[in-house]
Amino acid sequence: MDLETVSAEDFGASLKGFGLNLLVPDVKRTAAFLETVFAMTAHRLSADFAILSQGDTLLQLHADSTYHSNPLLGLLPETPPRGAGLEIRLYECDPDAAAARCNAAGGTLLQAPTNKPHGLREAYILCQDGYAWVPSRPLTSEETKP
Repeated sequence: MDLETVSAEDFGASLKGFGLNLLVPDVKRTAAFLETVFAMTAHRLSADFAILSQGDTLLQLHADSTYHSNPLLGLLPETPPRGAGLEIRLYECDPDAAAARCNAAGGTLLQAPTNKPHGLREAYILCQDGYAWVPSRPLTSEETKP
């Protein structure tokens, strides 16, 4: 499927499994952040909508204004953080590289890259919209040695 030209109807019908759609005040700003910090690729980028991909994983961004009749709109806070309690985990995304690009892209590094006891090296990064992104990768055998 060509994500640049697929119709909304065909794209929607193709979605399977688990999906993630974030409501954001500025789709282009958030897409630029995700491309810069996490090396995602934006498709169909407009002021109202974007599809972002990282490997086989897809994420959608919708502008708040596109949700005019959606029941979620009334629950959105006026200012971030929007995603309190939600961790958006990006497996196979280098946390050290993402953390190094975070501040220049307008994000906030909540936790520097850290080796965790559950076998991952991960960082916590807050985007301008208030969503917490957690890039991570498996620990190497050298990193798991005591």
